[in-house]
This record gives sequence, structure tokens and C-alpha cells, in this order.
Amino acid sequence: MSSDLPLSLPPPDPGVRGRDGRAQGQLEVEMQNLEEEKNRVIKEAFIRAESEMKAVHENLAGVRMNLLSLQPALRTLTCDYNSLKRQVQDFPFMLDKAITEAKQEICQVISDVSSTNQELLRKYKREMNLRKKCHNELVRLKGNIRVFCRVRPVSQEEQDSAADAKTMLSFDSDDDAVLYLANKGKMMTFELDKVFPPQATQQEVFQEVQSLVTSCIDGFNVCIFAYGQTGSGKTYTMEGIPDNPGINQRALRLLFSEVTEKAPDWDYKISVSMVEIYNETLRNLLGDNPSDKLDIKMNPDGSGQLYVPGLSEFTVQSPEDINRVFELGHMNRATACTNLNEHSSRSHALLIITVSGFNSATGNRTQGKLNLVDLAGSERIGKSGAEGSRLREAQCINKSLSALGDVINALRGKHSHVPFRNSRLTYLLQDSLNGDSKTLMMVQVSPLPGNMSESVCSLKFAQRVRSVELSASSSSSRRHENSSTSSSPTHDSIELDSPPVTPAPLPLSRASSAGSTLSSTSRTPSSSRRRSQSQLSTGRLKLTA
Repeated sequence: MSSDLPLSLPPPDPGVRGRDGRAQGQLEVEMQNLEEEKNRVIKEAFIRAESEMKAVHENLAGVRMNLLSLQPALRTLTCDYNSLKRQVQDFPFMLDKAITEAKQEICQVISDVSSTNQELLRKYKREMNLRKKCHNELVRLKGNIRVFCRVRPVSQEEQDSAADAKTMLSFDSDDDAVLYLANKGKMMTFELDKVFPPQATQQEVFQEVQSLVTSCIDGFNVCIFAYGQTGSGKTYTMEGIPDNPGINQRALRLLFSEVTEKAPDWDYKISVSMVEIYNETLRNLLGDNPSDKLDIKMNPDGSGQLYVPGLSEFTVQSPEDINRVFELGHMNRATACTNLNEHSSRSHALLIITVSGFNSATGNRTQGKLNLVDLAGSERIGKSGAEGSRLREAQCINKSLSALGDVINALRGKHSHVPFRNSRLTYLLQDSLNGDSKTLMMVQVSPLPGNMSESVCSLKFAQRVRSVELSASSSSSRRHENSSTSSSPTHDSIELDSPPVTPAPLPLSRASSAGSTLSSTSRTPSSSRRRSQSQLSTGRLKLTA
């Protein structure tokens, strides 16, 4: 029923229409503003996008340029890679080739070095032989047997005794080989190889001796004798004192120094023995029982050399070892008191040093011997005041020294037989009194008037000894050139110019190098000897025989 009723709306309100119009206008304004804002944002976004696009294009252009520039480098790297690849593939062959070439070069260098070494070795042998030849020629020109004289100074006690303090000896200022002696109102002249005045020092004496040491190292027999009456200074010259050693200590120091300098090419062995000749009996001064008698026999090896069976031999490595040997040997020496000296040696003592060398480079072997002889006092029996057993000792001493004079006489006279066997001293030193051995005789004299007769005897004998010459031997060359076996110097013919003389009770020695002698020492109790033997055995010494 309601549908049938007419719809009736109220008429629009003019106020409403006005508000709608205003609202519509505002919407249109806002729509306009929004449109403008939209256009502005779109424009800004476009500008920004355009700018970014431009930057991207620029970057892309840079990348393209970089790519274009990298292409040559890439091609180069590719080529290098391919080359390295080929080299890696060829490396084993290249390595083998390089190794082969290196081996060839090394072999060539080794061959050249070997040739050079052989040449140097040949020159070394030649120079070594030349040096030995020149040295031996020098010694030969000076005389195989050299004789020095040393005049001891007057002691304070002798100076206090005005009656016997005046010296009877004088020297030539222009010639150091001449000595003048006033005896019984007559001036006597003695010409030797060298005369040392009382003020001569131990070093000055040794300077004249040291050139002989190398002969021992080179394989020669060398001997040094100290001869003179009791109290003439033999012990001081040969042994000296601890603060001022004599020839023996200085020579041994030089010997060890030379041996050390020749290492490592040369390997040397130095052995030492010590013998006493007392009343014509040989005693082993380094043995456990020095009273045992020894004998001299021919070596059974067929070398013709003499040896002493049972003789103790020690290997030494330094002068300190030698000092210990000296200490034991001195304790065992026979000494006694005479009118001439409160502590006079009554025996001859021989220190025998053997030097054996081997050169690893050349194969050469050498063996030399250094005999250091301390002779008993040479005074005559009446002057020594010896009685009883001392008289027998003096007679034996004079017998051995007289036998030495006989040997000198035979050598000077070119006798077919030389009586070496007439005494133990000359028999034991036979290899040092023959052939190319070399000797130094140190004659000690006293300047006092009371000793003039003994000094005259000593100097006369010294002059006779000086006239003896032992001819140089070619065997020395053969000895040094022998590379497989060692050999001692052989003995050549003996050449003597002087007329024969009567035997004199004075000693002679043959040597080519310096050495030392043992001085007289007091006889010590057996307990001291045993103590020294113990020290010797606990030291660095090694018993070799």
C-alpha cells in the first residue's frame, strides 16, 4: 500500500547547495595541486634518472675502454702462458742437458785442478829438495864438524880471590872466531868456528846453533857435544837455568815448533831415550832399574845400524814431556864430589831424540836422530884429586875420551880402520861420527890462570876436531826422495886433510841440527826415582819400546 503512495521529497535546501559547491571547488583545487605535485615529482624523477643513466653510460664507456686496453695484455699473458707451458713440458729434457753439461764442466775443472795440483806438487818437491840442498851446502861450507868455544865468566867468589882472578884469555875485536891465550909467557892463537866471550847470552849462543835443527827434521843424524873440564860451564851452556834455558831447551822448543808448522802435510813422531856411560858400562836412565847393564848390538833387520836392546824409549809431544824425561834421567845419573867441583858428573849422558816424519802429500818418509851428549869432566887425574872409586871413574872417563881422540886421529888420517869399538861412547855414537852426519862441539874453557893447562888441552883438541871433514853424501837425496820407506842417513867416504895427531882425552860429536845435553845432577834415593817414574807414566808420555 505504501508503494502506491506518491514519493515526495522535500525541496533542496539552498544552504546545502552552497556548501556542496564550496566543497567541490576545494576538491578541484586540491586535485589541481595534486596534479601539479605529480608533474613536479615526475619531472624530478626523470631528471634524476636521466643523470644516473648518463653516469652509467659513462662508466660503461670506461669499462669498454679498459677492456680494449686489457686485450693486448691478455694476449701477452696468453702467449707467456703458452710459452711457460711449453717450457714446463721441455724442462726434463733441459734439466738432463744442463746436468750433462755441468758434469762435463766439473770433470774438466777437476782435470785442470788435478793437473795444476800435480804441477804444484812437482814444484813443491823440487823446492823442498832445493831447500835441503842449499841448507846442507851451507852446513858443508861451514864444516860438517863445527867447533864453538865459550869462555865462562869469572865468578864472584873467584873475583874475591885476587890471586886467581886475572883472566888469561883475550879476544879479537875484528874476528869472532879467534881466541888468544897467554900461557907460560907465550901468546897462543886458536882459530875455531865461533868464540863466545863471557858476556855472551844464552840466546846469542843458540842463534848460532838453531840452523842445525832442521837437519834433524829432514832425516839427518845430528849431535851436539859439550866438552871441557869440570866447572867450565858445560851444564850452564847446555841446560841453563829455568829462567834462562840453554841449548837443549831452546833447541827442543824450536824442534816442536818446526814440527807444528809442517803439519798437517807432515806427521812427525818424536821419541826419546836416555843412556848413561858409567865406568864403560851402559845404563838405561829411563828404565825401572837403572843399574841394569845394557849392551850395543847390530840391528837384526839388516840395516847395519846399531841399537841397544832393552833401552826404554818414550814418545813425547811437547817440551814439557821432555822436561819430565830430563827429571827422571838426571836423578839416575852418577855424580860425585871432586876437588874441582862439589857436584861433578862422573859419567857421560846421552839424550837420544829420534824424529820420524811422513808426508801424506808426497809419500816421503824421513828419520833423523838428535844426540845430545853431556860429557864427564875432562880434567886430568892428578888435578881432579880423585882417589879410590873416584880414581877408577876418572880412568874410565879418560879412557873413553882418549878413544874419542883415537877416532878423530883415524878420521883425520884417512885410516882404513876407525876404532869406534874402543869405547862405549864412540861405539854408540858411530852413526853420528860417520858419513853425512853433522856435529857441533861446544868447548867450554875457564879464563883463570889455574886452569890454563886444561884450557890449552881442550882448545888444541878442538882445533884438531875442526880439521876433520865428513864428505857430503848423495844418500841424503835418495833418502828424501824415497816415498815408500824411511831410511836413516847413509855413510859416505870420509875426507880428511889434516895430518895425524896423537890421541887426546877430549870428545867429538857429529850433528846437523841443534840439540841439548844433560847436565850433571845429584844421585837421588830410589824413592825419588820411583816417584819420578810414576809421574812419567801418568803424564802424556807413551812408552813405545
